[in-house]
Amino acid sequence: MSAAATPAPSPAADVFELGSEHEQVVFANDPATGLRAIVAIHSTALGPALGGTRFYPYASTADAVRDVLNLSRGMSYKAALAGLDLGGGKAVIIGDPTTQKTEPLLRAYGRHVQSLGGRYYTACDVGTFSSDMDVIARECSFVTGRTVAHGGAGDSSVLTAYGVFQGMRAAATVAWGGPSLEGRTVGVAGVGKVGHHLVRHLVEDGATVVVTDVDAASIERVRTEHPAVRVVGSTDELVASALDVYAPCALGGALTDEVVEVLSARIVCGAANNQLAHPGVEKALEERGILYAPDYCVNSGGLIQVADELEGFSFERAHQRATGIFDTTLSVFERAASDGVPPAIAADRLAEQRMREVSRLRGVWLPAR
Repeated sequence: MSAAATPAPSPAADVFELGSEHEQVVFANDPATGLRAIVAIHSTALGPALGGTRFYPYASTADAVRDVLNLSRGMSYKAALAGLDLGGGKAVIIGDPTTQKTEPLLRAYGRHVQSLGGRYYTACDVGTFSSDMDVIARECSFVTGRTVAHGGAGDSSVLTAYGVFQGMRAAATVAWGGPSLEGRTVGVAGVGKVGHHLVRHLVEDGATVVVTDVDAASIERVRTEHPAVRVVGSTDELVASALDVYAPCALGGALTDEVVEVLSARIVCGAANNQLAHPGVEKALEERGILYAPDYCVNSGGLIQVADELEGFSFERAHQRATGIFDTTLSVFERAASDGVPPAIAADRLAEQRMREVSRLRGVWLPAR
């Protein structure tokens, strides 16, 4: 999964070819509210699909299709590796959330999700927040990541960041013989929803932190909360810096051939989804002696948090489960060493093994009647 992102679709591409692994891809359209959304259900082999809704101004529908297919596939692997009885799905709403997000649009979207009958549960992602989930829930029963006031888990970025930190500690154990980041220089690209929480964990652990972000407000928040953190002007400047750990925490595709070529870090471990720009990057990282903690392994804390909401949310229980990301990441590195493959491939093998062995073996998941 980590090594095989869906290629950019051409204008004449067949959606069945692009989503050949997917069970269902739904295009939702509501001209009255301006809603244009795509819901992709990759697999329900382990249970109903769960994944966030991304509200983003894609340059084209083709870009949105590519993103939702990649993200939904990643959710299947993420849920499987995290030990959850859930499948993988994702949704994207095409548009600028700062100008186009309205109550009528979100409620129209909720009606479309409701029409899937529980095969897909939605939650927050880039451009959507717990308060948006409350609005969607006014039309839909299959919503997680709601506000605490409405009995939900609240902001899932809290445990996403905590899980990434646990994955980073596991990587440090393999790279340097111990889990502490004290004295290490960690570069964080993207200090928004998840990244600023990760910075706090790193500072508390004694790391030297360097950050960058295109959003001035996000940078200012980090400066205010952590005055000792150093800020650089761009991701290019960050990856060219002297780092021990590089943490991509913005959008996907961060690990390109060019980045790998100049990266000095011993470890790559971040919150962004689909970090490998294309198949083969995972091998280039290994050849350069860079230990890659697979993205969907370490960033599963948010999924663990919103999944716990389905049982009646307990932060303590979800936090304990997210702590297990440390052991899961170690198991990925152990499998990589035993199989003689990069960690990204080892993570895929472990996830696929669980999907085979624990699958309910009834094909497409259907809600109870």
